[in-house]
Amino acid sequence: MTKAELIAAISDGAGITRDQAKKSLDVFTESVTKALKSGEDVRLVGFGSFVATERKAGLARNPRTGETVQRPASKTARFRVGEGLKSALNG
Repeated sequence: MTKAELIAAISDGAGITRDQAKKSLDVFTESVTKALKSGEDVRLVGFGSFVATERKAGLARNPRTGETVQRPASKTARFRVGEGLKSALNG
């Protein structure tokens, strides 16, 4: 599903215009990003959790050249599936 398809699904499901659905989705993604940047987890009960994690610096290999390079430490986000979503996918 693309972002445009998701906006259409939100618009149809909530009975709002596509512009309102796009604005809602944009506010949602901005809010999740802001929370993760500040170190907070975002928990949607029954769906899942977005969690900010830190990756340590280390060595990586360039697959084209085989050269080993230093990878800097960085932050990333992980999504942990909630029980409701897991159940919906499996049954």
